[in-house]
Amino acid sequence: MQNDLLYQIALTLVPNIGDVNAKALVNYFGSAEAIFHAAKKEIEAIDGIGKIRAHSIKNFQDFSRAEEEILFIEKYKITPLFITDKSYPQRLLNCYDSPPLLYYKGNADLNNSKIIAIVGTRNHNEYGKIICEKLIEDLVNEDILIVSGLAFGIDSIAHKSSLKNNIKTVGVLAHGLDRVYPFQNTGLAKQMISCGGLLTEFKSNTIPDKQNFPGRNRIVAGISDAIVVIESGLKGGSLITAELGNGYNKDVFAFPGRVSDSRSEGCNYLIKNNKAALVTGANDILENMGWKENKKPAIKKQRELFIELTSEEKIIVDILQLQENIHIDELYLKSKLSSSAVAQALLMLEMQGVVSSLPGKMYKISA
Repeated sequence: MQNDLLYQIALTLVPNIGDVNAKALVNYFGSAEAIFHAAKKEIEAIDGIGKIRAHSIKNFQDFSRAEEEILFIEKYKITPLFITDKSYPQRLLNCYDSPPLLYYKGNADLNNSKIIAIVGTRNHNEYGKIICEKLIEDLVNEDILIVSGLAFGIDSIAHKSSLKNNIKTVGVLAHGLDRVYPFQNTGLAKQMISCGGLLTEFKSNTIPDKQNFPGRNRIVAGISDAIVVIESGLKGGSLITAELGNGYNKDVFAFPGRVSDSRSEGCNYLIKNNKAALVTGANDILENMGWKENKKPAIKKQRELFIELTSEEKIIVDILQLQENIHIDELYLKSKLSSSAVAQALLMLEMQGVVSSLPGKMYKISA
């Protein structure tokens, strides 16, 4: 296991590779170790790799840095999550630029059935604070994991409110797990480890440089089912996270604000340009996500007499009968079928009138 981890960390250290190419290499060779042991010509023949990247891999020597990181991981009981691990956040696998390796300290399930990211401005006002606290209070007993970026403002309020209401919450960091930024959130971060966790793609001794934050934001967006924006200007991390969420086919929601308030410009912009659905509370989000407990429709008996479902189609129908509607990413997770098998089953079920598609990649049993 330790040998696997050595090569996994080393892969993230190789110059010129990056996340997309690293994942392509792992998909081809099956493991990080196999990449380093492969012939140079075989590596460079992979689409997108070429001679320069293959040369970087075959000439990589800095395994001592990977060994240092393993010592840090062991000392502080950190959990490394590689893309081939079952405990790696599976929603991230659907994002083309997801990190091949994550570092995690906490007890929350990163593959929880419902995950919401709550983001917003660092310079919030009382309006944003009230909205955020009320939203989280209304999500108690919904078995939802709250994710944010542990920044000042709305992020911190989301984490603190989650802890107050015994909702697990995970902070995604733009630096290594050897520090907390901002340092004023050190106490908050320690509480989160026992009721949620801290997650990062960055190794120890990585400082919170400006360029790290967009990468942090893509994890916040990618790990979640939905992104909720509470107060945001037209520039900043919240808008970046929302845009990334749209690119990942996530559901994006925003609370509207006064047109004269600069803190609400970003939210109003998202709503106006159909980049986010307008919401006024938790009930709107739960309904849009199909998470409200209502009596679930079943396939009519007459239809069952005439339609013979394949095993894959039956799995999809059984899942849909338990929820009023469901996002395709959740279908992937719950069915444990390949994306192509889910797509094929949904297509056939739609053609037979068993399943209906909804906006936002949602599906439900036809009435």
